[in-house]
Amino acid sequence: MDPVIPTPSDSSPAILSALEARVLGCLIEKELTTPDVYPLTLNALVNACNQKSNRDPMMEVTAREVEAALEQLRLKHLAILFSGADARVPKFKQKLDAVYPMATAARALLGELLLRGPQTLAGLRANSERMAAMPPAEEFEAMVNADLVQRPSGALVRQLPRQPGQKEARWAQLLTGEPVAAAGAPPEPLKVTVALPTQVEQRLAALEAEVVHLRAELARLKQSLGE
Repeated sequence: MDPVIPTPSDSSPAILSALEARVLGCLIEKELTTPDVYPLTLNALVNACNQKSNRDPMMEVTAREVEAALEQLRLKHLAILFSGADARVPKFKQKLDAVYPMATAARALLGELLLRGPQTLAGLRANSERMAAMPPAEEFEAMVNADLVQRPSGALVRQLPRQPGQKEARWAQLLTGEPVAAAGAPPEPLKVTVALPTQVEQRLAALEAEVVHLRAELARLKQSLGE
């Protein structure tokens, strides 16, 4: 019997770590944008994870770290080792559809969120088009809701509350857990009180008293000079 894969929800723990999300996003991206070099070797996947464009945040990860993330994705049935007849070195493929069946456009959209984090609908549509054809702008939100939000097994993305200074609300993926921006108001700034040594406090008090005295002397001097 196949193991049950957890489905994202408001109360479930994160399914993927940040690096696992980056690796899965890269596999989705490269399958759609460079199919001639897909599946990916470990070296190609490390380069994709550390890529400077279309990534937020940028990462500097090692082959060993990517291997560990791939092993976790394999255990979650989200990636496999590919050993085709022409494969001279190990290569890797994403298996997102095996766990979360969806259309190509929706898979590209989810991959974009895994790679670059929360985005507005307009930004998400524009950025996802490099991977797959997207529905017209007037139909895009309906596709997002139908394919990624209103899923019987649970939503894979959610709209975040619009934050101060933002003109539009942003959308985030849920595979790494509940987005920080949706978890409630930010905590109060930490207030730190530093206790000064007694000698330092005494010297500061003496300096303040001296400043007050000098100001008074300066005021009297100005008065005597008629200023």
